[in-house]
Amino acid sequence: MGTRIPSHQLSSGLYVSGRPEQLKERQPTMASRAVIYTGGDVKKSGELGKMFDIPVLDPKSDGPPSSKPSRPSSSSQHNSGSVRSGPNSGPLGKHSSSGPIPKKSSGPMPLQPTGLITSGPIGSGPLGYSGGIGRRSGHLEQTVSTGKMVYGSSVTSLDDEVKVGFRVSKGAVWVFLVVVAMGLLVGVFLMVAVKKAVILVAVAAVIVPVVVLTLWNCALRRRGLLGFVKRYPDAELRGAIDGQYVKVTGVVTCGSIPLESSYQRVPRCVYVSTELYEYKGWGGKSANPKHRCFSWGCRHSEKYVADFYLSDFQSGLRALVKAGNGAKVAPFVEPATVVDVTKEKRELSPNFLHWLADRKLSCDDRIMRLKEGYIKEGSTVSVMGVVRRQDNVIMIVPSPEPVSTGCQWIRCLLPVYAEGLILTCDDNQNADVVPV
Repeated sequence: MGTRIPSHQLSSGLYVSGRPEQLKERQPTMASRAVIYTGGDVKKSGELGKMFDIPVLDPKSDGPPSSKPSRPSSSSQHNSGSVRSGPNSGPLGKHSSSGPIPKKSSGPMPLQPTGLITSGPIGSGPLGYSGGIGRRSGHLEQTVSTGKMVYGSSVTSLDDEVKVGFRVSKGAVWVFLVVVAMGLLVGVFLMVAVKKAVILVAVAAVIVPVVVLTLWNCALRRRGLLGFVKRYPDAELRGAIDGQYVKVTGVVTCGSIPLESSYQRVPRCVYVSTELYEYKGWGGKSANPKHRCFSWGCRHSEKYVADFYLSDFQSGLRALVKAGNGAKVAPFVEPATVVDVTKEKRELSPNFLHWLADRKLSCDDRIMRLKEGYIKEGSTVSVMGVVRRQDNVIMIVPSPEPVSTGCQWIRCLLPVYAEGLILTCDDNQNADVVPV
């Protein structure tokens, strides 16, 4: 026996199969009132300000803001009045709270210009701008009075020149000088006693080549080290073992703290250097205590290097180069002359005058040259250091021992050494770099 399919008629008169739908009762809606636009001011936000013990404005009254909270704040009770919030990256008006916050402050927190609540007072933190200027992201500080960039401890400041010395002990040098002096005295004594100049000629034939060889090595020791680095074979990071001394060539990428050159303001660099040189004539002013006459002397120097990433050309792997945090680094980057002040050309540009004034350097009638060098993100560099593997991270750290070039007999060069992480860049600073 068949079953009858139920059907029903719609309001339009059409018959359809199936039972009619049961109308559900509508849930009662809660009454809501219009929310006042606060414009970012936490004092007008009502309950949000009361949560953090901040005086709020009562929209129904025109009197002063009420400082009595409507309910106790759990976060205030737990933290003794301090508001805990994580690092907030990005600009907040003129202030930014990017970076680590070293300490908390108790009591009600002062408001940022935007009304946002952050941990610590305005301008607090390990690094900040003096004079009320907000702190940039990346541990970069710029003081209003000097305009000079000051980085934190994560960036290495290179104060001294790269030390390239001979791999010879001081005792051997003193012994050599004593032997040369005794040889000259004996030669002069025999020449006077025997009255023959042949003995002095023989002594000079032995001493003169030694002196020439020493002067040759002193003049070309830096070039000899660069030649050694250039001829050193590139290693492949994929097959490098932990503790192996390698040379890796590839494209650089900025780490967590990009640098910026001080004069040209070149952004996103891993190494920057700005040096002011002055020429000293006869009786002129010295740029530094070691400045000699008729030579160029460095009067002011700013050199910084930070941790960066290096993508290996051989294997394509990326390694973290630990050049920051006070590491020993020997950069060999040829700077370019950006300002040249001569006797004929003494008109200084406004930018250069401002740069000198920011560093409190006088602009007297001096012959000056401003040189600036940098390694920008995307440049091709070569790094020589020790491989360190930690989990899946490959790092290149400075060598604990000085690196020696060994004797280069064909070039008549004695062994020279350099300490720390050797960093070279052959790219022209005016040329385009690889986009990353």
